[in-house]
Amino acid sequence: MIAWADDWEVSGATNPLDRPGLGPWLRGEMGPYSGIAGAAVDRIGRNARDVLNTAYTIHESKQVLVTADHPGVWDLDDPNQESELLVKSLGAQLEHRAIKKRIQDETIRARKAGQPKQKPFYSHVYARLTPRGKVDHVELHPEAAETIRNVAQRILNDETGTITVTTECARLNREGVLSPSDQMAVNYGREPKGTQWRYRTLWQILNSQAALGYLMHKERPVLGETGHPIQIAPPLWDRATHDALVEKTAPKQQKHRGKPRSPQGTRLCSGLSFCGNCGQRLIVGGLGQYGCTARVRGILSSAHCKPAPGMQIHLLDKEAKEWFLGRYGSGQLMKRQYDPGTGYAAQIRELEEDRKRLREDRNAGLYDAEDDKEWYRQEYSRMGREIAELKKLPERPAGMRMVPTGKTVADEWHAAKDDAARRELMTSFNVRIEVFPRGAAERVRITGDDIWSQSA
Repeated sequence: MIAWADDWEVSGATNPLDRPGLGPWLRGEMGPYSGIAGAAVDRIGRNARDVLNTAYTIHESKQVLVTADHPGVWDLDDPNQESELLVKSLGAQLEHRAIKKRIQDETIRARKAGQPKQKPFYSHVYARLTPRGKVDHVELHPEAAETIRNVAQRILNDETGTITVTTECARLNREGVLSPSDQMAVNYGREPKGTQWRYRTLWQILNSQAALGYLMHKERPVLGETGHPIQIAPPLWDRATHDALVEKTAPKQQKHRGKPRSPQGTRLCSGLSFCGNCGQRLIVGGLGQYGCTARVRGILSSAHCKPAPGMQIHLLDKEAKEWFLGRYGSGQLMKRQYDPGTGYAAQIRELEEDRKRLREDRNAGLYDAEDDKEWYRQEYSRMGREIAELKKLPERPAGMRMVPTGKTVADEWHAAKDDAARRELMTSFNVRIEVFPRGAAERVRITGDDIWSQSA
């Protein structure tokens, strides 16, 4: 044995040529070898065509094929052995179809019974009373739930437009937070592969109704007999917060066209420093300095920006830090926090959607039977009563609330993990840094909001 083609995590229905372990050998990319050996024909493939193609690829290359369910080397020039290989591969294919059908039937049964079957949502884990037993219930994963709630709160709290799904992905990657796929691997005792957080992944987590604890199918909640989504897990947040996240993370390309992207790096003054001549944002250059390149980039309003100002990164960062802590450091820190309110309006919308679905089902003839008519009337009336009761309750609208932290701005500054977090703190005070050319009467000008009217 010179090598093992380990494809344990790959479906047997995958074409052997496309498997990450076996494929390169069959395609001739791994150098010379005498042949391949397997435990059985169904380990070569679960499709008769794939098995025969692989076998003949080996045979025509003057290599050998050995499986433990056949005595000796397979000789495809022998009609009897060729027929035997065909029969075994066909049996493997039929077995694979039967397994697939059983899995599909079980998935449908579990969905109708309101039981989880698909892989758990990022922030949830399946709890079993015995190892490899049936799922008893679904519970929150402490670390993952805290991570995603923190992300959601940061995005909802932000009023500067600098904390987005993209910047949160960059922050999570910098801090080494396990990605959803790596978190799943660790949950099941496997080694993480070091995959990164991606925009689409985080956006889907924040926008999915699975965060409300619902049983999902094809990215939609599964409805129970009452017409309501089936609840199988503790929610991460309420319906009002979900609606706010959907709105806050919606694509805004048209609205923000032409505006600079939110900084994703860790430089303290990135996105906060501007040219004192032309007003353009300074760029982090390869010489270790912030500099204005607007004239070089052909921006018409910067045609006369000469000499273009620049300053060493460590010098400007030091000056910005001293100015910021000197002005705001001793101030008491208040944090903006998103408050979803009472959420009655969101509950009313959800009930109205459930009632609308029920009415559409009735119009489609689903409740025409005598025993169903009475159930329909009861459910429709119950939903109407719940909506009427909720409308009577006083509504506290969602909005930003000021929450004292018991810390000073300097405490928050020194507790920050990196300069990107400190830059967020400076952004919350609308700090603006202007750099002028050497020889100017004022080299650096830094401004910010009044300390008593701002918070982090």
